[in-house]
Amino acid sequence: MRVDQIDISQYESLLNEKAQQTLALFEQIKLPDNIKTIESNNKNYRLRAEFRVWHQDEDSFYIMFDPVNKEKFRVDYFIPGSELLNKMMVAVREHFLNNPILRFKLYQVDFLTTLSGEALVSLIYHKKLDDEWQQHAKQLKQALNEIAPVNIIGRARKQKVLVDKDYVTETLSVQNTQYHYQQIENSFTQPNGMINQAMLNWASVISQSLSGDLLELYCGNGNFSIALAKHFNKVLATEIARSSVKSAQYNLAKNNINNTVIGQSSAEDFSAAYFEGKSVKSLKDIALSDYQFTTILVDPPRAGLDDKTVELIQKFDNIIYVSCNPETLKDNLLAIDETHQVQDLTLFDQFPYTHHIETGVWLTRRSLL
Repeated sequence: MRVDQIDISQYESLLNEKAQQTLALFEQIKLPDNIKTIESNNKNYRLRAEFRVWHQDEDSFYIMFDPVNKEKFRVDYFIPGSELLNKMMVAVREHFLNNPILRFKLYQVDFLTTLSGEALVSLIYHKKLDDEWQQHAKQLKQALNEIAPVNIIGRARKQKVLVDKDYVTETLSVQNTQYHYQQIENSFTQPNGMINQAMLNWASVISQSLSGDLLELYCGNGNFSIALAKHFNKVLATEIARSSVKSAQYNLAKNNINNTVIGQSSAEDFSAAYFEGKSVKSLKDIALSDYQFTTILVDPPRAGLDDKTVELIQKFDNIIYVSCNPETLKDNLLAIDETHQVQDLTLFDQFPYTHHIETGVWLTRRSLL
């Protein structure tokens, strides 16, 4: 559905239809009776977005492309976007329309906002950014700071120019505790902040009944690791993207968490090393024998888990699986169902008005029942 054609009055019916279609995928798996669906706001739910800039005569405006026919359409108000994101869209456009230095060869504008009221604006160009551009970008930052704390990034071929910082700091509330997360430009962050907060609370409630040590794969910037650390003796988390690992380590320090180690490794490499009894190359200073793992949390990309990682997670008493793709989740659960039983399945509407939905699953080893 095109974002300019969203009818918010249809939100409930669309979500119900999506939830039913998703649950139908799992008909071969025994599910608990109390399946919940967590609703999103029906508008202003998305914290990040990117727009191409279209120049036409004396005007310049944001455009997106129709997902079906790829035709461009103008976007003056982005219905899914947070209120702060929309305010930034308007203010940035008004500023570059009246500023030839900022407007000339401006190709794209990316926005990242937070629930806690910060913003990051990335201006992407088909030209080299010089000192004059930086001076005008500083003036833009000063103007936008009247709306909210904001940082500006300029990008061009082989150039990245910072007007202050390249990140925002998000604050999320999980079981009445505030956690602070650095979110870096061009690194993955959950787009729907309120739903992310709901997922963290869901995982935290489950984890408070568990014990021992936690292993997490695909940890990103420490989104789950940081919120769940207090429920476990020790946490070991891995992530393949170097920028996310650095951000996660920064976030550990910012939240004064001392029982968690985050290192760089792919899930595939970690699984292979685990079964071969070898140390992970990038985790050579970490002895897996020092951990008493009882729980594993995975939040993989849309491709889901490879066979070796499925085999790995079956070694754990508790599995917390967060999935953005019900199709690959179904395939993984059919394999995991041989050794584990689903205790909780909750749907989170991370992506309203699309067929995508986030699914959280908690499984326990059958021998423990």
